[in-house]
Amino acid sequence: MSGASSYSGLVDQTFWLILGSSVIMLLGITAVLIYFVVKYRRSTNPNPAQIEGSKRLEILWTVLPTILVMVMFYYGWAGFKVMRDIPDDAMEVIVNARMWSWSFEYPNGVQSAELYVPTGEPVSLKLRSSDVIHSFFVPDFRLKEDCMPGRENHAWFETTRDGEFTIFCAEYCGEKHSQMLSKVVSVPPVEFADWLEDNTGPISPEKLLSIKGCVACHTADGTRLIGPSYKGMYGRKELVKTGEEVREIVVDEEYIRRSILDPMADIVEGYAGVMPPMEGQITDEEIDVLIEYFKTLK
Repeated sequence: MSGASSYSGLVDQTFWLILGSSVIMLLGITAVLIYFVVKYRRSTNPNPAQIEGSKRLEILWTVLPTILVMVMFYYGWAGFKVMRDIPDDAMEVIVNARMWSWSFEYPNGVQSAELYVPTGEPVSLKLRSSDVIHSFFVPDFRLKEDCMPGRENHAWFETTRDGEFTIFCAEYCGEKHSQMLSKVVSVPPVEFADWLEDNTGPISPEKLLSIKGCVACHTADGTRLIGPSYKGMYGRKELVKTGEEVREIVVDEEYIRRSILDPMADIVEGYAGVMPPMEGQITDEEIDVLIEYFKTLK
């Protein structure tokens, strides 16, 4: 698989250097081993003799591996340095990871569930997690960097061709870890500018649910997932567990708002409390949009 980022060639070069050196050493050591086993087998050497050491051999097998390791270190460090030195003119995108989805926020406030970028221009990533450790992994870019709760991490890339490239989570993060997928969509700069302008403004409820990762655990058609469905939710009576107490509530605006910001406050009976708090990740206006949408799902 050919790389699609500006530094993927350096990563591939280091990989093939280490792999090739390892294969050569494996074959060489195995050949010497077989040679000694045959040459000094018991049938031809019934009386063992003491073999004196060789300073030349000892120097050789000390110096050569040292040189090889230093060469590997050089290529590894050269690639790592490029990956850590973020260009000053890079466009900054905030990457939010949560169980079990990705969302992306651009400098002008546009949000999306897929990462759109201009081809041939550097993109700086601010990596965040709202719950557990995730890992932002784009194999085509040779890029993998952890997203950790309570700490902001950084990475960058520059695509070398247009196309779509899959984003995986490379850190096991729970039940739907394998479904935590998104994609990088690399388009020409002019097309990217048009996309950014077209997506400026109010977000539809359906798109907002996708961006905030709600669709990973909830549905709008009544299907049961990890969390309750939105369908028919508003105005319905529910049994919830508040601390150790089980009580009946009516799903109203106050309950929905509290459940979004502090989902562990009231857990619906029959469901596990795994939703991360959305405090600081969603605005009051966005919550209002969702509440009005939920009212329509009869």
